[in-house]
Amino acid sequence: MFRTLFGMGPKVDLKEIKAQGAVILDVRTTGEFAGGHVKGSVNIPLDRLQQQLKKLPKGKPVIACCLSGARSGSAVSILKAQGYEAYNGGGWSGLDRALKG
Repeated sequence: MFRTLFGMGPKVDLKEIKAQGAVILDVRTTGEFAGGHVKGSVNIPLDRLQQQLKKLPKGKPVIACCLSGARSGSAVSILKAQGYEAYNGGGWSGLDRALKG
């Protein structure tokens, strides 16, 4: 139920998607991002995502993350509506551990 509620959908192998060239998108504020983030991730705060979509390549999958998974769920909805292949990675620290593990 929580996976659906937060836009996470069915379980996917995010490590495999990252290995295929996915972009990690962190939609937290710039201040939150400065406090720690997934190495190599792109920071576009959720409230600026619509205006900055051009920063994301359309031919690559996008794994969105935030603090808990709620904002990244919203980001996935926005991205999918614009034709992106997008996945909710949930909280950035958990995603970071999953990608390294």
